[in-house]
Amino acid sequence: MGEKHTYMPTEKDLSYTFGGRMPLAHLRSGDVLSTYTEDCFGGAVTTVDDLPSKVCTFPYLNPVTGPFFVEDTEPGDTLAVHFLSIVPARTVGVSSTFPHFGALTSTSHTATLQPPLEERVWLYDIDVEAGVVRYRARNSDYTVDLPLDPMHGTVGVAPAGFEARSSITCDTYGGNMDTPELRAGTTLYLGVNVHGAMLGLGDGHARQGEGEASGVAVEVAMRTTIAVEVIKGAPTPWPRIETDDTIMSVGCARPLEDAFRISHHDLVGWTAELTGLDTLDAYQLVAQAGTAPVGNVCDPNYTMLAALPKRVLRGAATYGGVHERLRAIADVAPGTGAP
Repeated sequence: MGEKHTYMPTEKDLSYTFGGRMPLAHLRSGDVLSTYTEDCFGGAVTTVDDLPSKVCTFPYLNPVTGPFFVEDTEPGDTLAVHFLSIVPARTVGVSSTFPHFGALTSTSHTATLQPPLEERVWLYDIDVEAGVVRYRARNSDYTVDLPLDPMHGTVGVAPAGFEARSSITCDTYGGNMDTPELRAGTTLYLGVNVHGAMLGLGDGHARQGEGEASGVAVEVAMRTTIAVEVIKGAPTPWPRIETDDTIMSVGCARPLEDAFRISHHDLVGWTAELTGLDTLDAYQLVAQAGTAPVGNVCDPNYTMLAALPKRVLRGAATYGGVHERLRAIADVAPGTGAP
């Protein structure tokens, strides 16, 4: 294990783009970073009367902490980011509906003559010790306790070509992928596009249903600990995710079927590489053993995942066993909270 770093950002350290920013701090391969991320509203929504359209200013939404410069990373490398711990920093989470935003309303991309949805805010009690997120209806006394499942909706590196991209969208560099799979114990692989990678993360969710259908999860600030490792000379064209029992490829695009195709195309190629199968044999294996978790269906780009259980890979090691090495840090770094 490398060095341990703690970085507690101030408001000026929050970024609203991937790319176009100077780094907050420098990391090296093998280092562990503990940091804090703000919620997607920048902490401005605290009551049901705090309508985001009134208390937030576009484009200052979905802040990320970063970027962090990772030494010895160059275009063509891969940055592995392992989530050791993701813990809500507040006891109340926030969700909402927006006019012209979400999966079940007209939007700027799908214009209709229907009236926009009402803007409404919900507050969720978060009990970390009990592992509970409490849903409370706004117009009745209906409540339901849901499992706490902390994750990061937005994690990425700088895009290629000197671009700066809004933290509200996602693409090959990661970004606002909004997949519940980015939880503690998981490793995210991101292709490096610029010297230093320029890693940023934010958009903590106490939990989120697949698809993030209303456009907003249970948003909350997070205290997060990650470990990073640089994989030299191994390009990763689209974000990839590895857990103890699954590999996943991420596709980001509109329409949703193109995001589906991207994720499955990448997973078929990855499976062929790991197993030695030819393309069609790998395609057949993914087609019969794979699943397709949904990230988001509401952001400027949609997110689809293609997932395959590692047991069908017959022991093949991804990226030389990086996930297992980083996962083991939880055993030697007490207090990380990895499951």
